[in-house]
Amino acid sequence: MFTDRTDAGEQLAELVQREGITADIVLAIPRGGLPIGRPVADALSAPLDVVVAKKLGAPHNPELAIGAVGADGSVWLNDALISRIGADDAYVGQERERKTEDARVKATQYRRNGPIPNLDGKQVVVTDDGVATGATTIACLRQVKNAGARYVVLAVPVGSPGSIERLHGEADEVVCIETPPNFGAVGQFYRVFEQVPDEVARSYLRE
Repeated sequence: MFTDRTDAGEQLAELVQREGITADIVLAIPRGGLPIGRPVADALSAPLDVVVAKKLGAPHNPELAIGAVGADGSVWLNDALISRIGADDAYVGQERERKTEDARVKATQYRRNGPIPNLDGKQVVVTDDGVATGATTIACLRQVKNAGARYVVLAVPVGSPGSIERLHGEADEVVCIETPPNFGAVGQFYRVFEQVPDEVARSYLRE
């Protein structure tokens, strides 16, 4: 579907323009969202910054996300999964506190200790390279809303149908190029889907 993230970002930028969307600022979810966000921000003549969240891992299985938390503490929890695996409140609280700090540090590193953008009353576009479970995306959208954004648009190249449908309840508007019924993982819809190193990701903020 997409050659790489730059190709996906350029296609997404065209769609956002066709939809008549405007933005005071574009926020990319690092790291994969930054190559997507750069063409979108350029197309909308808007500054590009980041919004950071971290997944909360299950006990003894950190790769299994039981939720996600933003750098400001905004959280989404998968209550059904937490109940099913028996994660208690103490564990969830500790994991939330630890991952909030991780997200805060990551955001600070990307901004090179620069100021957090003022989102109060702003129209904000949030971008990523795709949506699988949507956990991190939800935490990021809630973070932007909690910062006072007036209108929040989620713009992604591809996502699972169920997650994209759920995200309509978190953002004011969702723009997605494709929601394939055979969705398995974001990477299956990119010819090249390599990890984006932090320094490369940060370079998109300087362009």
